[in-house]
Amino acid sequence: MIANRLTIACVAMIMVLAGCTAAPQSNWTNPPLAVPFQPTIQQQIQLARIDQLLKRNDLNDDTLAQVYYERGLLHDSIGLRDLARLDFNQSLSLKPDQPDVFNILGVYFTQSAHFDAAYEAFDSTLELNIGHPFAQRNRGIALYYGGRYELAHEDLIAHYQQNVNDPYRVIWLYLVDLEREPETAKDKLKRRYDVSDKEEWGWQIVRMYVGELTESELLAQITAESEDNDMLAHHLTEAYFYMAKLYHYNNDFQSALMLYKLALAGNVYEFVEHRFSLLEISRLMAEASVAQPVEAGES
Repeated sequence: MIANRLTIACVAMIMVLAGCTAAPQSNWTNPPLAVPFQPTIQQQIQLARIDQLLKRNDLNDDTLAQVYYERGLLHDSIGLRDLARLDFNQSLSLKPDQPDVFNILGVYFTQSAHFDAAYEAFDSTLELNIGHPFAQRNRGIALYYGGRYELAHEDLIAHYQQNVNDPYRVIWLYLVDLEREPETAKDKLKRRYDVSDKEEWGWQIVRMYVGELTESELLAQITAESEDNDMLAHHLTEAYFYMAKLYHYNNDFQSALMLYKLALAGNVYEFVEHRFSLLEISRLMAEASVAQPVEAGES
């Protein structure tokens, strides 16, 4: 029985991966790409300096905790997340009352689908700092990925109400509403869009969601208006991720898979859209395997 299930899952994964070699069934082709981010000389020098600093034996625990935390942030910014997690855990063992460390560990737990651990980490962040700027949003996203949509909505609506002009708060609320109340989700999105100031770039993604922009127009706008490679990479990472979310929601696994890969392509490691693209691919694979028909009589 286990062997049969593994075979079915593997076949499904192969079919999905094979499908990604073809273009998604959408109205755009040849998607724009930025030059992927690489570790800078400054980051590498800073890591070397921190490594030298950690060899000293005259640092107290608070200082060591801060140094490990800063090295963890550096490792995280260049995609070395396992090393970053080790640094964050070491920092926390030296100084347990750090809300920022609990917050980023919560994000890591979410990425690896350890949702109960993520909830606990974000709870700890908020206990230590009730006004933490990201923990409530991050807990809401973790609850969303954990399938606890009503609780996710409570966190994300409260986060949205603190700043109704932040497009990403509106987008994540919409994604949760698609799971809670799909028949009214777009109307709510449109109302939140209408009352906003529409100043941040992210509102262009909302415009695509409400039908004011096509995907092709959004990508053309990003390409034309990006002032440098950094801006191009940032905006493409966001656009491809949120485009993928809609294809994924509509069970177009082939298009969603390609778009999640494109969201990863710029190496914008610190963006939540990059962080959760691998989680989304894992979820997509699981959903695709379940979607494959099982032959009658198998047990």
